[in-house]
Parts: sequence; structure tokens; C-alpha cells
Amino acid sequence: MSEVKHDKVNKYEEVTKKYGDPWIWGIYFTLIIISIIESYSASSREVAKAGVYMPIIKHCVFLAVGFACVFFLYRSNYNSKNLLALMIPGLGVFTIICLVYVMLFGEVINGAQRAISLPGGFTLQPAELAKLSIVTLLAYILARSQKNKDVTTGGIIMAAFIVAVFGGLLLQSGLTNTLLLMCISMSMLLIGGTRWKKIICVMVLYGIVFGCFMLIKKNNDSKEANLLAAENVVMEGDTIADNMVVDSKNKVDRSGTWKNRVKEWWNSDSLVYRPLTDKNQQEMFSRMAQAHGGITGVGIGNSRECSRLPLAFSDYIYSIIVEETGLIGGVFVIILYLWLLARAAMIARRCRRVLPALLIIGMASMIAYQALFHMAINAGVFPVSGQPLPLVSKGGTSIIVTSIAFGIMLSVSRTIANGTNKSNKSEENQLPEGLGAENPTQLIRKNEWK
Repeated sequence: MSEVKHDKVNKYEEVTKKYGDPWIWGIYFTLIIISIIESYSASSREVAKAGVYMPIIKHCVFLAVGFACVFFLYRSNYNSKNLLALMIPGLGVFTIICLVYVMLFGEVINGAQRAISLPGGFTLQPAELAKLSIVTLLAYILARSQKNKDVTTGGIIMAAFIVAVFGGLLLQSGLTNTLLLMCISMSMLLIGGTRWKKIICVMVLYGIVFGCFMLIKKNNDSKEANLLAAENVVMEGDTIADNMVVDSKNKVDRSGTWKNRVKEWWNSDSLVYRPLTDKNQQEMFSRMAQAHGGITGVGIGNSRECSRLPLAFSDYIYSIIVEETGLIGGVFVIILYLWLLARAAMIARRCRRVLPALLIIGMASMIAYQALFHMAINAGVFPVSGQPLPLVSKGGTSIIVTSIAFGIMLSVSRTIANGTNKSNKSEENQLPEGLGAENPTQLIRKNEWK
């Protein structure tokens, strides 16, 4: 019996050293299969405009580009100086430039200024890039700030400042993205060995900064609302009471939208007792889809609500999954993302150095938390906000960013597995100076991979 178990361990080691963690590969390909099936099923509105096959062909092209990113990254060592330079300062600077550009000249999509128009009818959404940038920047900062298996106060301040900068730049495009960055940073602080006292201080700091920002926003909104009321300017199909204003450049102010959504979510009764309106149709049709699915679902391609539910192929694709596959399918999708996070945590605790541990847990947290936010919004647990389901929802930027995250996780698992060989001490010797701090959460200290 022990020999059979030993053979399985050896086989697992061989596969991991060559291709990366097989469980992560399995989750990746499973999500791709779900994405192709459900995206095509949920594309009724797009089919009416672009034809039967064009929407899914475009989606598959993005998935193919994403797979190319995964293939390139898994074959690269995460500790390559060129790759680290591209991932950390290069990506961070590019993302900040894109976020500033969006604030000034961005394209308005679904009521928010959040995209950059590209040639060929494509768009780039910097909010997705910001999630990836936060993970790489925090991994770099926390790895350089290790002292006695703890993060220095200076490192904590720098990490919190980076999150505050990115969060502030993202507030215009949606509150959920800012909250998501905060959750990712908390996970990375824990893996980085930060003491609980410092983590609590960071949480308090986040709360203070966010409260100050919302207070300033509230005062500015009141002045703008009074000015618009005096000029008798209202949005078409909306009112000043909705707290959604437009400035002289036709840029949408979202702060009132957040407050209304949170207030409605907090004080609302069951949607069963509400009339269907233009403002709540997303929530209504989303709940109808989930209720229609029941335990086992209505079958793939038999969704009733996909033709009525706005953004069924992106922000509300989980509702279509539940409608077609039922509670069983919905739970299965949740397990996939949670299992990804669990695998990343297991690999992180096997890393000798803190940098790979931070990278892999940061990437997994980014994917898993975004998925949980998406599902919570669909189920009515969180207020309505646009958040794609990673690798499943349509959206080129989201798919490519998620694929890059998978590629980095596979690269870390493969490099760490190979780094345990006596002839290949890449983890210890090839990291740039200052990034070789020991992993404070290390589970296996011997020169072995199990």
C-alpha cells in the first residue's frame, strides 16, 4: 500500500516539475469548458445583433490569447529578472497611466467611465490590470520588507499607500473594485507574516481613508446637485433624486449610484413583492433565473432568462449557470474557485522564500475573491455592481488578466518543484538581491517536495 502511495507521489512530482501543479491545470481547463458552453448559451442578445457564431468566435479568440499567455508563463521561471521587471515596475506604471487616462478621457460603459477604446472595436479595462498590478507590487514590497519573519512598519505603510492610490483611481469606475483590492491585500499581508496588530491598523487606515473620501464626495455631490437643480438639468430617463449627475463633459458621477444601491440593498424586502422596473430588472431577472434552475437545472442551452437578463454573458453569467445546471452546478463552480485558492495556499506554504508564496496566494486570491464577489452580487448578498466571473464571463481584458494569473501560479509551482533538486537551487540563488527573504509560513523545511 505504501509503495502505491509512493509511486503516486513520484508521479505527481514528475508532472509538477515539468508542467506545474496538475490541479491548477485541471481547474483552468474546467473553467474554459464552462466558459465556452455558458457564454454561448448566454449570448442571446449578442446573437440577435452579430449573428449566431460571431460572439462565441470572438470569445474563443480571447481564450486562445489567454492560453498563449498561460503557456508562455508556465514555461518561464517566476524568478527570472526580466519577467520580474516586466511584472512589477513595468506593469504598475502602465496601469497607473491607463487609470489616469480613463479618469480623463475614458469611454463610458454601463453607466461608468471605465474603458479605453482600441483600434478594431476592442476596449481595454484598466480596472482588471489594476488587480494584477496590486498583487505584483505588494509581493515585491512585502518581500523586500521582511525582518525577523515579519513585515516592517515601513513596508506596511508603503503597501497600504499603494492600495490607497490604486483604490482611489478605481473609485470612479466602481466601488467593488476598490473593496476587492483591499481584500487581496489583506490575504497577502497574512501570507507575508504580518502581525495581527499591524493588520488591524491597516484595516483601520483603510476605513479612515475611505470614510474621508466619501465625505468629500458627498459634499461635492451636494454642491453639484444644487447647481444642476438651479439650472434644471436632469439626465434623460433619470432625476436629481437618483444622485447620478453628468458634468459638462458628459462624464457620469457614480457616487450617488453606489449610495442608492447600498441603501436599497440594506433596506429592501424580498424582490417577490416589488414591481419590475428598468432600475431593478437586473436583480429581478437574475433571481428569476436562479429560481427557475432549481436543484438540477433546466439543461444546457435551455435558459429562459438569458434573452431578458441584461449582461447575462458577463456580470450575470453565474445566474445563467445556476438556471441551466441548478444548485448542483452552482455549487460545483464555487468549489472550483475555492479549490484553486486552497491549492495556492498549499503551494505557498511549501515555498522556501516569501516572494513566490506572495505571488501565488495573491493571484489565487484575486481570482477567487472576484468570483465570490460576482456570485454574491448575483445572489443578492452584495449590492448590485459589475464584476465578471473570472475566465467564464465575456470580456477580453478580464480573460487575459486571469490567464496571466494562472500562468504565474503554474510558473511558481513548477519552479519551486524543480528548485528542490540539489542540482537546481533556482529559488535560493536566482532571485534578485533583496527578494530572498525566508517564507514565514513555510510548512516543509527539508529539501523535498511532497
